[in-house]
Amino acid sequence: MSTMTDLGTETGTESGTAPEQVLTIEKEASIAWLKLNRPKVMNCLNRDLLKALLAACDELKEDRSVRVVGIIGSGTKSFCAGADLAERKGMTQGDTLDYLALIQRTMRAVETLPQVVIAAINGSAWGGGFELALACDLRVMVESAQLRLTEVKLGIIPGAGGTQRLPRLIGKSKAKELILTAAPVTAQLGQQLGLIHRVVPTDAGSELVGDYHQALMMTVSDWAAEIATAAPLSLRQAKIAIDQGYDRDLESGLALETRAYLELLNTKDRLEGLAAFAEKRSPIYRGE
Repeated sequence: MSTMTDLGTETGTESGTAPEQVLTIEKEASIAWLKLNRPKVMNCLNRDLLKALLAACDELKEDRSVRVVGIIGSGTKSFCAGADLAERKGMTQGDTLDYLALIQRTMRAVETLPQVVIAAINGSAWGGGFELALACDLRVMVESAQLRLTEVKLGIIPGAGGTQRLPRLIGKSKAKELILTAAPVTAQLGQQLGLIHRVVPTDAGSELVGDYHQALMMTVSDWAAEIATAAPLSLRQAKIAIDQGYDRDLESGLALETRAYLELLNTKDRLEGLAAFAEKRSPIYRGE
């Protein structure tokens, strides 16, 4: 059984037309989908969509029934084309600073969700769209899609975490190449760099179900279902240990790992895991 919630409406719509929902949350079993819904503008991140994503993260971080979150864009052409430049045109310098703070806060909210977050890259991911994918834990991409940080061609730099998260994922040298040349990254190259974890081949089809790429969603859902069999508190502490320990010295990182491990010692899930192993059955984890 699935449930759907609409979050955020498009402001500034024409008179007499119903405002469009820019984001929906669809929950099925232990998986929640965040579906970007601005296909006419390649799912660009305007203020309405960013605020909706923030609200969704606030809701999901308290939802113990959700163990994996998938993020996907509507259509087959674009996952997310980054900032909405039409909206940015009319911004004052103060508005631009407010927008920058909003998009940075949104990326951090996605990154720090306690659940495993998977970017389902259904089409082009440029600028802030690429940075949204970087804020996720895992990335699955259709073969025909491309990633690209184009900001230096626009007189700016990646400002939603691209200069920081990309080097941490693929190394400083390669990140410099991609950022300074604004070079496109294919699914094949992304996989070679360790940036993309799984690729959905073109021959898998590009049929849409409710405006979303069916083959991609099935691939991500299958992977998410596999991940969701793990203890949710263990997934959370593993994320904390990796994310917070990555750029520390080894001694500090090991101390962090120990603290994360100790957080699990008195949990019911740890006892359930031991009991299930001894009884040769699948564990039933409740996040307790």
